[in-house]
Amino acid sequence: MIVSKKIETVRQWIDCQRQSGKKIGFVPTMGALHPGHVSLIEASKDENDITISSVFINPTQFNDPKDFEKYPVTIEKDITLLEEAGCDLLFLPAVNEMYPDGLKPGRVYDLGFLETVFDGAYRPGHFQGVCTVVHRLLEITHPDNLYMGQKDYQQCMVIARLIELINLPQDIQLRICPTLREADGLAMSSRNMRLTKDERRVAPAIYNSLSYIKDNLKPGETFLLTENARKILIENNFRIDYLELADARNLSPVSDWDGKQKLVVLVAAFLNEIRLIDNMVLTD
Repeated sequence: MIVSKKIETVRQWIDCQRQSGKKIGFVPTMGALHPGHVSLIEASKDENDITISSVFINPTQFNDPKDFEKYPVTIEKDITLLEEAGCDLLFLPAVNEMYPDGLKPGRVYDLGFLETVFDGAYRPGHFQGVCTVVHRLLEITHPDNLYMGQKDYQQCMVIARLIELINLPQDIQLRICPTLREADGLAMSSRNMRLTKDERRVAPAIYNSLSYIKDNLKPGETFLLTENARKILIENNFRIDYLELADARNLSPVSDWDGKQKLVVLVAAFLNEIRLIDNMVLTD
């Protein structure tokens, strides 16, 4: 596996692959890798000739500076995992490589309704920061396929919108891969590394709350269903930002289900200092 910290080196290498007619898959990450990330690499390898990944903890998507400072850094382990998974190139830039003009505000992306609900509402500016760095990474890598995990459901929708907004010479297909879970249902996440032993023991309540909704969903008003799911979290000392049903296609809230509309339930909640997110698509 090639490891490069420089944009120009990455571009030159990719140009050589393109001249050879190679199909390229790209997996952007912020490091602290786990089997969920590895599954994205494997999905890319199944569909492409070349697989590229990046590890970059993007400061512009953290609306809480303390969260940025505490984000886990495990770069040596990350390199080993990517190499073992068969990644061909790792882009490992410094902040000043990605933001040579500093972290000043740049383009504002028209994300519409997506930026007003769920994490858009609770983390102002977060998705603008995500779009800024992903746009930059796509300009550098020009992949055929971009791989992301369903655990970040809203972010996947934001990136789909970003691809529509930006004008790149390469058509990019967004590939959304299933959420990988631990044996007790907890969605794999880099933030899980920060959980204490006691927090890790109760963390699966977030999955249990989603499963409760899936198991008890029926047409009609959904208020009591979501209230009972919230109680599962509250009883386990979670502090809830949101736990809501939404249309799986556009994230508009759903308070009365007709039995046909495709639904997703999304949740974000704090376990002490650690904010966990998850989701579950409820209908085919």
